[in-house]
Amino acid sequence: MRKSLIAAVLPLAVLCSHAVGGTVGGNVKLTLMGENPKLPKIAIVTTGGTIAQKKDESGAAVPAVSGVALIAAVPDLLKEANVEIYSLCNEDSSRIKPEVWFRLAKLVDKLVKRQDISGVVVTHGTDTMAEAAFFVDACTLTKKPIVFVGAMRDASEKSPDGPENILNAVAQAVSPSAKEWGVTVTLNQFVNSAYNVRKSNTNNVATFNSGEHGYLGYITTGKVFKYNRPMQDFCIGMPEKLEKHVEIFMSYAGCDGDAIRRATDAGMKGLVVEAVGSGNVNEDVYDAIKYAMSKDVIVVVTTCVPDGPVLPLYGGPGGGATLIKKGAILSRYLRARKARLLLILALSNKIPKDKIAKLFE
Repeated sequence: MRKSLIAAVLPLAVLCSHAVGGTVGGNVKLTLMGENPKLPKIAIVTTGGTIAQKKDESGAAVPAVSGVALIAAVPDLLKEANVEIYSLCNEDSSRIKPEVWFRLAKLVDKLVKRQDISGVVVTHGTDTMAEAAFFVDACTLTKKPIVFVGAMRDASEKSPDGPENILNAVAQAVSPSAKEWGVTVTLNQFVNSAYNVRKSNTNNVATFNSGEHGYLGYITTGKVFKYNRPMQDFCIGMPEKLEKHVEIFMSYAGCDGDAIRRATDAGMKGLVVEAVGSGNVNEDVYDAIKYAMSKDVIVVVTTCVPDGPVLPLYGGPGGGATLIKKGAILSRYLRARKARLLLILALSNKIPKDKIAKLFE
């Protein structure tokens, strides 16, 4: 049985860190590592994911690595910064719910408001990392770096990518060049904005990119190189509680829209329709959308096409131009999963419909 990298370096890292433990609100465990007064301080919030997993006896990756052990696997980290580790949860990100991201956003918001914290790193599973980063970005207003990081290879692999990804994330969190980027997803040395980032490959370490919008920057030898500024810069605020009744409907050839009617009758408050092309649906789905809007459901239309804006180019029943005339909102660049999160936050903050439409432009 091969030993993991974490198992190999953990004893030395723990001895060098002088870790001090405790707890904070909401059952979040806090551990302090590093005592160098000449170094900046960052917070690392751990939530689980492949980066914190090992293979079990059957060969399947499962949660196995604590937040402290995860950070201790990167001994050079403490040469860059003193660290406060907040263990929020240890969950496969395919199982995480928006309620967890809500807790995460509130914790991150508190951390970045502290003068002694230079930046925040969040370890997260890659399955839903793009959505998690976007959720936190939409709730948090700060110029300090907030860096989401994870891994495509678990800690049992011969060459796990997690440790280097964490080290690069810390380099970004303490770098003056990374300010005003907002929340980013940083893996495989590339920096992506939370707004545009997407997972593009099921198992390649270079899975994250921002499509036609491009990377924000690149990290190598501990240095951050800036390419671009974020396309969007907004924060709609932290709600008191989340509106849960927002659904996604995928339009496809021959679909009748009955699922939209059923969800509407069940109390749906918001709907994101993943249309085709530049934002078009068939006549049956169009009728179902009109029914939903007649019951005061806020409807946002996006597309299944990876790149390009959603625009009101086509008329007729179900065309984008017709949908917007009837009261639907077109999501210009956000695709379905992020559009749903933005609609959840907009409804949770009780933002009027005309202002909700502005958020999707």
